[in-house]
Amino acid sequence: MDQPQENATYCPAPAAPVGRVPGPPYADCLECGKPTEYGVATPGVVLCPVCEWQEAQRTACSG
Repeated sequence: MDQPQENATYCPAPAAPVGRVPGPPYADCLECGKPTEYGVATPGVVLCPVCEWQEAQRTACSG
């Protein structure tokens, strides 16, 4: 018996900045200003762990 092949689609997971640079010194979060886990030379948007989690919750797929 042939069963239909499931083709699940998922939203991509939020990724860390591509050019992650280790710290210290650590960059400040662009949302709250607290220190992040990224070095100051990390390109792109850097967020602290709490703001990263909150951003992931806001942009998560629903349904």
